[in-house]
Amino acid sequence: MTGMQDDKFIDTSVLVYAFDKADQKKHAITTNLIDDILNKGGRVIVSNQVLLELYNVLTRFISKPLAAEEAKSIILDFFDSQDWIKLDYSTSTTKRAITVAADIKVAIWDVLIAETMRENEIYVIVTENEKDFRRIPGITVENPFK
Repeated sequence: MTGMQDDKFIDTSVLVYAFDKADQKKHAITTNLIDDILNKGGRVIVSNQVLLELYNVLTRFISKPLAAEEAKSIILDFFDSQDWIKLDYSTSTTKRAITVAADIKVAIWDVLIAETMRENEIYVIVTENEKDFRRIPGITVENPFK
């Protein structure tokens, strides 16, 4: 996959606000961001890892957790959607992630996202987690809430 200029990888820390309306401002920013990417011809990209993290957050960590069936339906809709690009990682991706995580001392799950992105020539991540992702080489971080 070759990344296009308007392609954006959406991290769990942002994507959750598309479904959690407790923070109306972040909910609006997230939904507008996704619409804007699609309207400019870009691709909205997530990984299977992010979708599993999203399920976990939606069912356990938001102010009003969703029922498992509702969260399951949301995640399955992502997998079935033609509007979203879903990336997966390989064994070689995980090996690179372990090496990078050990070298720069960033959580393996964040590095695995970054390595999955780079493997697919995607270099922009939209996330609230600037602190960790800025430490990972080759990734540009955008925080839509700043």
